[in-house]
Amino acid sequence: MTRARKWLLGLGIFIGVLAVAAGVLLSLIPSDEELAQRAAGELQAALGVPVTIGALHWQLLPSPRVEVENAATGQPQPIEVKKLTAHVNTAALWQRRLKLDWVEVQGAVVPQLSLRGLGRPQADAPDNKAGKFTVDAVPLARIDFHEVTWITRRGTRVVYDGEADFDAGWRPRTARLRLPHAASATNLTLTRQGQEDRWEAQASVGGGTAHGQVQLQAADKGELRLSGKLQPRNVEVASALQAFNRNSIISGKASGETSLSGRGDSLAELAQSLHTTTAFTMGRSTLRRFDLDKAIRSLGRDHAGETPLDGITGRLDTQNTPQGMVVTYSGLKTQSGAFSASGKARLANRQIDAEFAVDLIDGVVGVPLKITGPVNQIKVSVPASAIAGAAVGTAVLPGIGTALGARIGAAIGQLFGSEPAAAKRPAAPKKAP
Repeated sequence: MTRARKWLLGLGIFIGVLAVAAGVLLSLIPSDEELAQRAAGELQAALGVPVTIGALHWQLLPSPRVEVENAATGQPQPIEVKKLTAHVNTAALWQRRLKLDWVEVQGAVVPQLSLRGLGRPQADAPDNKAGKFTVDAVPLARIDFHEVTWITRRGTRVVYDGEADFDAGWRPRTARLRLPHAASATNLTLTRQGQEDRWEAQASVGGGTAHGQVQLQAADKGELRLSGKLQPRNVEVASALQAFNRNSIISGKASGETSLSGRGDSLAELAQSLHTTTAFTMGRSTLRRFDLDKAIRSLGRDHAGETPLDGITGRLDTQNTPQGMVVTYSGLKTQSGAFSASGKARLANRQIDAEFAVDLIDGVVGVPLKITGPVNQIKVSVPASAIAGAAVGTAVLPGIGTALGARIGAAIGQLFGSEPAAAKRPAAPKKAP
């Protein structure tokens, strides 16, 4: 056998060995379909709800990457992810550490009510500790998400874009959140201050700003505590709420001081307990879809229209609960032309309960006004007895005097569409035929 033939034979044997090795290796590597089934099973065991994955693709070169398409939870309102791409850190992979350099989410739907059904792992989930990867101190370095739709418990949809870079312990180094479809710029930026659990917050909403700081603390037993202060400035209230697909009964620019707090054993519990308090002031404003003058004239039977206001001050409290947010207004004071009003209101589960006192002639007369019922069909009541007492004039403040009583009576008469007899103009004489 010649030397050339020996080389060819050796080369052929080597190629054959490589082919066999490649075949064996490919037989050991699961297919995309098998990986999709495994991933769905692992997620189902971890989340406690059925999970389906439409497709899963992976590649090793030029860098490890996994793409997941059309994933969804098996819930009445499923959590859906149209496409998720995860870039795996190569160095960590060789050291059997799980670390993702970058995750990108393109299109997702997250119903708030469906989150409550997650996080209860199946009791019979398989124990696969052997051979598992350890989780890196920074399991995810960066995430970008686009067109993620959040659905509130009441069915309101809000679309978000954003990104975040993480430090150890899931602490965001920087985070940005945007409402891409809002009419005016609506966004929030968080920037971590050094290695402290304190972030500078800068927000734009309703044509105004809300800048400040937030801080996160961990108690001895692992409880998380959130605190912070923001300074909203010149925020147009109606525009701000419209950005989140909500309607406001007030239009006008507000400024104030906001403090926020929350506590819980997890980020979910912390968010669920979030409480804010805002002392606010507003200049010229409009009470939309509510004509205060008409409401009092009709004893609450008709209130369609608007009420211009010279200014409003008060305190707004919001409290997240498992049943939804509770909004409370207290110390409300407003004035407009010949009247002023003060009161309080509470909004929960889209039900309002409010009480106001409407004062005329610089606070001499008080007319009680009560608003109750669902926000889209409120009921307004004005006690007739209060109006009768006020219309008497001197009965409002006995002993003050006839002149003041006449002044009060005239004001009430004008408010309810009637004038005192002495103030009525004589009828115009009829023209001769």
